[in-house]
Amino acid sequence: MLRLNNVSLAYQDKVVVYDLSFELNAGQIGCLLGPSGSGKTSVLRAIAGFEPLVAGEIGLREQVVSNKAIHVSTQKRKVAVVFQDYALFPHLNVQDNITFGLQKWNKQAKQERVNELLNLVGLSGIELRFPHELSGGQQQRVALIRAMAVKPDLLLLDEPFSSLDSELREGLAKDLRVILKHENATALMVTHDQHEAFVMADVVGVMNEGRLLQWSNAYALYHRPIDKFVASFIGDGVFINAHIDHDLKISSSLGQFSIDASYGFNVDDKVTFLVRPDDIIHDDDSETVAEVIGKDFKGSHILYELRLKQHSCEKLLCLALSHHDHHLGEDIGIRLDLEHLIIFNLSTG
Repeated sequence: MLRLNNVSLAYQDKVVVYDLSFELNAGQIGCLLGPSGSGKTSVLRAIAGFEPLVAGEIGLREQVVSNKAIHVSTQKRKVAVVFQDYALFPHLNVQDNITFGLQKWNKQAKQERVNELLNLVGLSGIELRFPHELSGGQQQRVALIRAMAVKPDLLLLDEPFSSLDSELREGLAKDLRVILKHENATALMVTHDQHEAFVMADVVGVMNEGRLLQWSNAYALYHRPIDKFVASFIGDGVFINAHIDHDLKISSSLGQFSIDASYGFNVDDKVTFLVRPDDIIHDDDSETVAEVIGKDFKGSHILYELRLKQHSCEKLLCLALSHHDHHLGEDIGIRLDLEHLIIFNLSTG
């Protein structure tokens, strides 16, 4: 449905997106995830037809819509955009907002589409209300179904939950995914919130400083990041510096760990490896002791920040069941349970 090949974008001769490529299949939900200024919204605007390309090519339905020589207008791309502020027409009621793009439909067909979509999002009966009479969550749903009413080939979502309370976001993200799958819609969302990305998307691309670092599913991004920024941006964790000893083992303040030759490291290479909170197991019988220097209560679990007693410069995170309630300054036993080492070579930069 959507293909980007080596796309670069610039504003006033300043390149903001570099050599970006990915594909999105029909019926898939994709997400561009990254911090503010990473270029993700610029990519969305280029796909919509709002921005020209400096280099590369964008294709929709295997037809080129953007390159250096071609620029198909937004209206001809069969793309719909849901903006951060929803952009509902304040002078139109819900029904007229939804049918705004359905001028060529007859009255009965319009009414059937309105009823179908409002029922789908659980808002039947609000047809005659105006946007200012709706809650933020209701406005978000109306903006979504207005965009979907015309059955676009591709739906683009620009930070769709950013103006909502945090309590609403995850629930609405789950609802939105159900709605998009029900409609078999192809969608691309941009967000800085990884939880929204993982709830919503089938495939996620992590961006930083205008570059797409990894395009994969949530499991691979968390457990098999190919870039140190991806590893640090996705989930919690700390990096522990180490080196490769003569037995091709990682030698660190946490001990020695065997690795196989597939990692491609050489003796004396300086490396860093990622330790996630779920890699640290609370174990009072362990000889490895750490001091609790911070704690974050999360209901069923507590996220502890720990300092190793044997190596006071090293800090770790540990996710423990909340009935293990330890106080700041208390010592606890821990052990490492690394099923898959995420290692990056520092010797090569």
